[in-house]
Amino acid sequence: MSDKEFLVTLNVPIGLEEAIVDCLLTFESEHGFSSFPVYAHDHRNEGLSLAEQVLGRQKRLRFQMYVEEAVLSSLLARLREEFAGAGIRYWVMPVIDSGLI
Repeated sequence: MSDKEFLVTLNVPIGLEEAIVDCLLTFESEHGFSSFPVYAHDHRNEGLSLAEQVLGRQKRLRFQMYVEEAVLSSLLARLREEFAGAGIRYWVMPVIDSGLI
């Protein structure tokens, strides 16, 4: 890897799938991004339906995208601007190594 890269992970409410896809597609990335269904588990019941409270989990979508350091701050700023208050949980981790085998 020549430049610093980061893995950005987003846990997104199901209803935001198309809006997040549209947003992420506007960012040029050598690696594209991935999405897949996940269940979020949390001891707080904020925003959970009664059924979700009983099950102890909430359906979400996870998006993961490798971005270069130069793109990271603009990506997060855009997400904050477009999706303020949407309940998107995110984290950013440095990429130690990546490639194609």
